[in-house]
Amino acid sequence: MTSLQISNSIKNTAKNIGFDYCGIARATPLDDDARRLEIWLRKGMHGSMQYMENYFDMRIDPSKLVQGAKSVITLMMNYFPASQQKNEAPKIAKYAYGKDYHEVIREKLKQLIALIKLEVGDINGRGFVDSAPVLERAWAQKSGLGWIGKNGNLINKQSGSFFFIATLIVDIELEYDAGVAKDYCGTCTKCIDNCPTEAILPDKVVDGSKCISYFTIELKDALIPDAVKGKFDNWMFGCDVCQDVCPWNRFSKPTNEISFSPIPAVLNFSTSDWEELTEENFKLIFKNSPIKRSKFEGIKRNLKFIATTS
Repeated sequence: MTSLQISNSIKNTAKNIGFDYCGIARATPLDDDARRLEIWLRKGMHGSMQYMENYFDMRIDPSKLVQGAKSVITLMMNYFPASQQKNEAPKIAKYAYGKDYHEVIREKLKQLIALIKLEVGDINGRGFVDSAPVLERAWAQKSGLGWIGKNGNLINKQSGSFFFIATLIVDIELEYDAGVAKDYCGTCTKCIDNCPTEAILPDKVVDGSKCISYFTIELKDALIPDAVKGKFDNWMFGCDVCQDVCPWNRFSKPTNEISFSPIPAVLNFSTSDWEELTEENFKLIFKNSPIKRSKFEGIKRNLKFIATTS
C-alpha cells in the first residue's frame, strides 16, 4: 500500500469507529508553540496546575513520546448535546454531560491502532487523550482541521468548537494534509467581551488562572478567591460562555456518540437536588462522569460559592 492509500484507510477507519474528523501532519518539533507555552508558563497563567510545567520537551517534540515518530494523526469527536440544562440549575460545561470522554476515546484509539496494525503491520504508535503532554490543538491546526480561536479553542469552519481532540503518533510516513487552516475569527471579539472573569486576553492567550473552569475543576484544596465573587453566572463545573457566544458554533449539531448523551441528573437536578446530594449518591451517580474530577468536596465548595455570590 502507498502512503496515500494507508492515510485514506486510516481516515475511513476513524470515521467508522466514530470520530468526526481526522487529519494528518508530519511529526516535527513545535518550535513556535514551545515559545508561546514557555512565556505562558513564565507568566504563571497555569495557576496551581503545576503538571503543565512537566515534560516540556515531550509537549513540543513528538519523537520524545514515540521513538522514530513520523506522523501525527489528529482525531476529533463532537460532544454537542441534543438537550441542555434547565436555566435555573447550577451550570455544567457541556463536555461533562455524558460519560467520561477519556474512557470513551481511549477505547476508540485502541481500536484504531489495532486496525492500522492489522492492515499495515507492526507499527509503533501511541494514542493520547487530553491527559498526556501533547499540544493537541496545535496538531489539529497543523492538520488543517481548524484554527485556534481567540478563546484558545480549535474552531472548525463547518462544525464549530464543541469537540474532543485526540492524538495518535505513529512511526510511519503518511500523506500529510494541507497546512494550517485559515483563521476566520476576523474582528469578532465576542469571546473576549463576554468572558465573565476576563480570562481571555489579546493574541489568543487565555489566562488559565482566571478561568471559571480552573476555579471549579482544577483548583484543589483551596477556597475560590474573593476577587471573582459575583462573576461565575451560576457555573458550578466548568464554563462554556466563550463557546456559547462564538458565532461559528451556530453550526454545532448534536453528537451521534451515545456515550456522550446527558446523564439524567445533569439535565434534571435542581439547585436543591445538588445541595441535598450525599457523598454516597454523588459517587454512585457520577462514577463514570467527568464531574467526579472535582470530587464531592469540590462540588459542595462550588455550590456554596455561587450561592453566596449570585
